[in-house]
Amino acid sequence: MPTLPFTPTPLPRSSDPFLEPAREDCPWCGSARLRTRVRAGDPLRHRPGRFVVDQCRACGHVFQNPRLTAEGFAFFHRDFYERHLEEFTARVLPARTVRRRHRAAARRLLALAEAESWLDVGTGHARFPEAAKEFFPYTSFDGLDPTARVQQAQLEERVEEAHRGYLATPGMTARLRGRYDVVSMFRHLEQTPDPRAELRAALSALRPGGHLVVEVADPRCAFAALLGRWWLPHGQPRHLHLVPLANLCRELETLGCTVVVTDRRDPHVPYDLSGAVALASAAHPLLSAAAAPVRMLAAALDHILAPLFRRTPFSNAYRIVARKDRG
Repeated sequence: MPTLPFTPTPLPRSSDPFLEPAREDCPWCGSARLRTRVRAGDPLRHRPGRFVVDQCRACGHVFQNPRLTAEGFAFFHRDFYERHLEEFTARVLPARTVRRRHRAAARRLLALAEAESWLDVGTGHARFPEAAKEFFPYTSFDGLDPTARVQQAQLEERVEEAHRGYLATPGMTARLRGRYDVVSMFRHLEQTPDPRAELRAALSALRPGGHLVVEVADPRCAFAALLGRWWLPHGQPRHLHLVPLANLCRELETLGCTVVVTDRRDPHVPYDLSGAVALASAAHPLLSAAAAPVRMLAAALDHILAPLFRRTPFSNAYRIVARKDRG
């Protein structure tokens, strides 16, 4: 019998416009068995203050606590912060590596039937649709993103339609209802205030029999415990939730889906060691130049060890493909 989703009790308003009050229970299952997993600052903007990431001992859900408000998330995520993030990401994952990963993901998804229409959520510059067109030449790709990057991607013809905003807002959900054969969310669910609402909205955008592709960082990765606040997917202050694989599979089944693929090998990104060095040096700017040789060595180790890591608990991500069942 499927487990009914936990409905949290509304929290009182906080005096801090950027932070909600700290939770005493898990937003996923309601358990009060919480432990602090990470305390981290913002290494890219060097602003004062620290963010707390808690983990539920009952279901394993990992979440920012206290969580950013909508105003706080907009402040840290958009415009100035985003530019810093892209510059940092380019140092850890060069553009050619990102494109190679997108092509590999698209190739893996060839088992899906030829889709007429595909929505990529959290698409950014729409680099995944650009790469996927090689393997799905007859598919119309649209993109959705809260930033102006998606509109630029439309101008440069990487997507046919650009939707700016958030998938789970009522207006966007109504506009996109039943329009797509495939909806993909690559490293997007981590940044959503309510992952369950985002999944429901994604399924609403699918036609019956369509497929949802979700790729997220795996909070059970051994590197998360080993590297702590220097593990890139902890991603403070932008990452609000890290959902374990088992939790996400159960949720999709509860929502009427059949999980057809789970993959912890291909989604692994070889950046754990080099990303930790880059984060540490970004947090201490005087170390940045001196850390360059160390970062290069760490990057080499990441790639050399990747074939081993992706087959062990050190794999840092997973991918799910779920079918929206007819009726």
